[in-house]
Amino acid sequence: MKVVIVGAGSVGSSIARELLAHKHEILLIDLKPEVIGRSGLRGAHWLVGDACELSTLQGAKVEDADVVVSATGDDKVNLVVSLLAKTEFGVGRTVGRVNNPKNDWMFNDSWGVDVAVNTPQLMTALVEEAVEIGDLVRLLTLQTGVASLVEFTVPHDSHVIGMTVGDIHWPEDATLVAILRDQAPITPSRDDVIDGGDELFFVTTIAAEDGLRALLSSAPGSIDTSQQVASGTGSTSGHGAAMDDDGFEG
Repeated sequence: MKVVIVGAGSVGSSIARELLAHKHEILLIDLKPEVIGRSGLRGAHWLVGDACELSTLQGAKVEDADVVVSATGDDKVNLVVSLLAKTEFGVGRTVGRVNNPKNDWMFNDSWGVDVAVNTPQLMTALVEEAVEIGDLVRLLTLQTGVASLVEFTVPHDSHVIGMTVGDIHWPEDATLVAILRDQAPITPSRDDVIDGGDELFFVTTIAAEDGLRALLSSAPGSIDTSQQVASGTGSTSGHGAAMDDDGFEG
């Protein structure tokens, strides 16, 4: 697989190092020629230039790339690169790094971003996942904000303990994809019995998260699990922080 990575800082270099270890073809684009010498990335190809310029991307033969990763520390650059890669070069998959979480709403298919990676948000989710028992934690947003990967750690007094997966009427747009028990992953079947301490992983639409949370977090007897729980609806709220002329959070 050919991967073009824009931005050879710590994030871009780390991604490149992992992909090189898996035998992928890597081209890094960066404005600063000095990053080539200090990167220590053996086997990577390099191009010094401004990836926001069409001529640079043409020189990189971006149209031949399977994936373009925009990993700079500037959200504007990451959006422009993703948009050019998708619209001008027809790249099949683009990944954009989100530096400021308040700019996350722009990293979608309107800007040519297939997958947005919000590092602060991901780190927050991992912290919550480690300490929050009995609450639904979103680990990752998928499909440009349409779906998510969420985790729920079953409390030892949960009403779902002792029920089989098939006994529970999950929200329509939520699918149980894995159970982690005693650090061992289990592929769920209808006959698997839920136990306290189980970590349940779901792929769900954002809208269905509220229904899933209501089903799993309710007190014993407060929900009739024989009835389908309706999917929740998402809500949006405005931000009071100042934006620059392009709508980016500072």
